[in-house]
Amino acid sequence: MRRIAATAVAAAVTAPALFLSAAPAFADAKPAAGASQTARKPIAELKKELAAAQAAYDKAEAVLETAGDAARALDKADHPLAVAAGAAKKASDEAAAAKTAADAAVTKAEQDLAALPEDATEEQKAEAQRLVDDAKAAAETAQATATAKAAEAATAQKTLVDARAEAERVYRLAERDRDAAEAVRDEARRELKVAEGTTGEEGDGCHRDEHFLASLTGPKEIAAGSSEVFTLRLTNGGSTSYREVGGFFDAFLDHSMRGASLQWSSSTSPSWKTTSKSPIRSGARLAPGKSFEFKLKVSVVATSTATGGWIYADIKRWNDDRSCAGPYDDLWPTFKVVKAAKPGSGNGNGTNGGHDDNGSTGGSGSHGNGSAPQGGSGTTPVDTTSSGNLASTGAGSSTLSFALAGGAAVVLGGGAMVMVRRRKAGAGA
Repeated sequence: MRRIAATAVAAAVTAPALFLSAAPAFADAKPAAGASQTARKPIAELKKELAAAQAAYDKAEAVLETAGDAARALDKADHPLAVAAGAAKKASDEAAAAKTAADAAVTKAEQDLAALPEDATEEQKAEAQRLVDDAKAAAETAQATATAKAAEAATAQKTLVDARAEAERVYRLAERDRDAAEAVRDEARRELKVAEGTTGEEGDGCHRDEHFLASLTGPKEIAAGSSEVFTLRLTNGGSTSYREVGGFFDAFLDHSMRGASLQWSSSTSPSWKTTSKSPIRSGARLAPGKSFEFKLKVSVVATSTATGGWIYADIKRWNDDRSCAGPYDDLWPTFKVVKAAKPGSGNGNGTNGGHDDNGSTGGSGSHGNGSAPQGGSGTTPVDTTSSGNLASTGAGSSTLSFALAGGAAVVLGGGAMVMVRRRKAGAGA
């Protein structure tokens, strides 16, 4: 504590000298006559910048879509590289089978030669030996063919795997460029909105609404080859009704755009539906203080080697004036991917807990691959306030008093020195 006090006093003594040396800058620095403190670009120029940024984003989005189509095409069995790899594998298997048959022919020919009677003629022995030699020659040819076909199959398979890896790399680069273009577009949109003095935006542009609340709950892990259901709850914490709520959703595995899929359902659309390029919508108004739920079913392929994944959630709400907004806080839910459970270890089909018309969550049921789609709206009032304590630093109240006293001394000492220099400057003018 004494050390803190000494430090504060030393700072109070030395700080005026620092301010003294800097005082001419404070005293003499004046804004240029007729110059504004913050120069803003004309709205027309901002609109041009936004249009250019939107065009760049659209181009990047098109490149990303093309890259995604190319990557997905490589997963299909009718892709030329996949067809070539399959044909090479089949030829390799046939060559290996022919080699096995040739080896069996050699064995039989040698057995026939050894089984000749002692009184066999020289002609019979020579014929049997010829058959052995022919069988061995055929086996050697079959061996060479099998080796060559196996190499061709390995090359074709490697070509396919490399093409998929390259497509994945191109997709990730396109995704990075799209995200960068989106950031530039959003910043240009924000600058224009600030210049125009608007708080909302029509069309497909969206701002953040601190009263639009979102939460996503669900399991922490998904077994490969199974599905799990998450609950997305969207709440209107404001004072005006929302026309609809929803957004864009998808599921991904770490380091790969393949291997996971997402379906959704709700009370207004109870059957499972696959996500698409269009946003999913509630199809119902959401009054103030009410909530609406979507069910998001994430499936992971059985062959997945990923250890984790995440859900992409671009959440929206739409108003009658066509304005759009997202929640104030972003959601980036993640989950672990574990190996499939052995038969008989549980994780059977089950049902999810329901919810009533008041928006309260029902009992917690078991979960499994056969979960029925659910979703709906609720009327539970929303608590939009928050409270909490700052983290404790371990210092007592007396320590704080010393620190405040020292800080006050620094400010007062520095201010006094600046005033003295200004008065001297004024007296000499």
